[in-house]
Amino acid sequence: MKKILIANRSEIARRIIHTAHRMGIETVAVYSDADANALHVREATQAVALGGEASADTYLRTDKLLAAARATGADAVHPGYGFLSENADFAQAVVDAGLTWIGPSPAAIRALGSKSGAKALAHAHGVPCLPGYSGDDQSDERFAAEAARIGTPLMVKAVAGGGGRGMRLVTDLAQLPAALASARSEALAGFGCGDLLIERALLQPRHVEVQIFADAHGACIHLGERDCSVQRRHQKIIEESPSPAVDAALRERMGACAVALAQAAGYVGAGTVEFLLDGAEFFLMEMNTRLQVEHPVTEALTGLDLVEWQIRVARGEPLPLTQDQVHLQGHAIEVRLCAEDAHFRPHTGRVLQFSAPPATAFERAAPGALRFDHALEEGAQVTPHYDAMLGKLIVHAPTRPEAIAALVRALQGTRVLGLPTNRAFLAACLQHPVFASGQALVPFLAEHAQELQRLLSNNELSVHIPSALSAIFGSNPTSDLPCAMARPLRLRHQGEVHSIAVRELGGGRLRVEQAGAEPVTLQLPQRGVHCVAVGPRRWHWQTGGVDGWVEDASWEPAARAGVAGGATELRAPFNGKVVALPVAAGQALAAGDTVVVIESMKLEHSLASPAAATVAELLVAPGQQVSPGQVLARFAPATQGAPA
Repeated sequence: MKKILIANRSEIARRIIHTAHRMGIETVAVYSDADANALHVREATQAVALGGEASADTYLRTDKLLAAARATGADAVHPGYGFLSENADFAQAVVDAGLTWIGPSPAAIRALGSKSGAKALAHAHGVPCLPGYSGDDQSDERFAAEAARIGTPLMVKAVAGGGGRGMRLVTDLAQLPAALASARSEALAGFGCGDLLIERALLQPRHVEVQIFADAHGACIHLGERDCSVQRRHQKIIEESPSPAVDAALRERMGACAVALAQAAGYVGAGTVEFLLDGAEFFLMEMNTRLQVEHPVTEALTGLDLVEWQIRVARGEPLPLTQDQVHLQGHAIEVRLCAEDAHFRPHTGRVLQFSAPPATAFERAAPGALRFDHALEEGAQVTPHYDAMLGKLIVHAPTRPEAIAALVRALQGTRVLGLPTNRAFLAACLQHPVFASGQALVPFLAEHAQELQRLLSNNELSVHIPSALSAIFGSNPTSDLPCAMARPLRLRHQGEVHSIAVRELGGGRLRVEQAGAEPVTLQLPQRGVHCVAVGPRRWHWQTGGVDGWVEDASWEPAARAGVAGGATELRAPFNGKVVALPVAAGQALAAGDTVVVIESMKLEHSLASPAAATVAELLVAPGQQVSPGQVLARFAPATQGAPA
């Protein structure tokens, strides 16, 4: 193996490039038009343009990927994760082209990559599964009959793919038709396959997965488990190993089931068997026939390079270790840094400022050390074509409390300005007493997200006036001469407008007067405040673990300055495509009723009416692309007798 084409992008492409180059293997990057200036393109030995922006025109095009391999003389293909990594037809096409496929065989992907196929195999080999239905009859009528048999609560799942897409919880059978339709739509958009399954839902489980590795000589071992219970929209944001709920005996039982499932399918390479853990009982969810986003957690505990193992196994080499030689040391935690706001809505934009605390990249973090796998740099553009993850911070420490403390410090020392991120939210999750005590289950965020968001909002409010003024005046420093006149300012922050008066005292000092509060004198620049302008009168600032956005509303009419966007309009919060309009002009709405459904970054997002109202006008149509701030609908006052 002399040259690997990496059929992927961003952070995972960089991670594969790093190991391949260390092993003396050349690499070929591929890129869309949107990724032409990306880091993975510059770091590979060669790079090939795929032409186009959307995934369907680039990273999902088998013909373009194989053409790039032929043009560059690549003799192997690594799919990374996502995109075509679990596509058996792509794997077969690579093999048929005479290239080495760095992954499991197409037959194993077909057997295990489908959730329904994996469950059938699991049943045959004694791996515990939840009651459910995953048959060929995909009619709503058959699902309704099976759901009545299984009972609620139940989960609707896409048979293909992963990442939480195409999953819907049903607690009442009346919800089933809408859940099936929504899950099918999201699965078709994400994986090109709308097949579904249903199964009994556990409402208070842990999500625990086991990393397995197999070679072509019949050996298969596991490398311990990862606890991935902290999720939003069924997507993981915190992963750790070992799980606080798994002891040595349970690890051995889960590991044995994971290995049995892999061997039953003749598996070769890296894979992950995912379980729901309920007390001492566990049930198969699915198997991911690829490298996982969270693989660095396992690398930290074992001291192994899993990408190197993938390459060696693909070359026909035996596994470097036996099960008895695998040793897990310390505790590792990973968080996923994403471009999203406090409501988990993904955002696009340009990274205007970036700096990270001292860290290794794509290397096993030594105890107490930080690893930061990312593709971030100043000027990088986050587009709507791909998912919202910006990078992963991983800490390895001797104990779990030490790992938590180190990761909080790392998040507080990471600066990303120009678009919203979940940086502060992740730190708040890590410090929450339920997580800190090792008791976080899958519903953790459903139960505590609002509490965490209130905490972050209060933290932001406590420092927003000094930070906002540092942002506003930092780019336009105050005069050395005092000014007798106070300047009135109206600052919009968290949707509210705050009226203050600012008097320049000279020497970079400001006297701030606000009704109901004692005057405060500030010295600019404020120590530890970092900020950028993201518009003519809008700024993004960070200080320690706090992020904030402020607008100068001083030049707006006072009536408009008092509202954030107005309750008479619904605007797009991010780039996306309209996939559904479940309302019509003239329809009465209650607060929270869905008005528009937008697909962005591979997920569907329901945008709701902010209050009881009547739909006055719909300004978009299904299939239409929309941009941030675009007006989607206008409202009139609620009609008499409208729902409240």
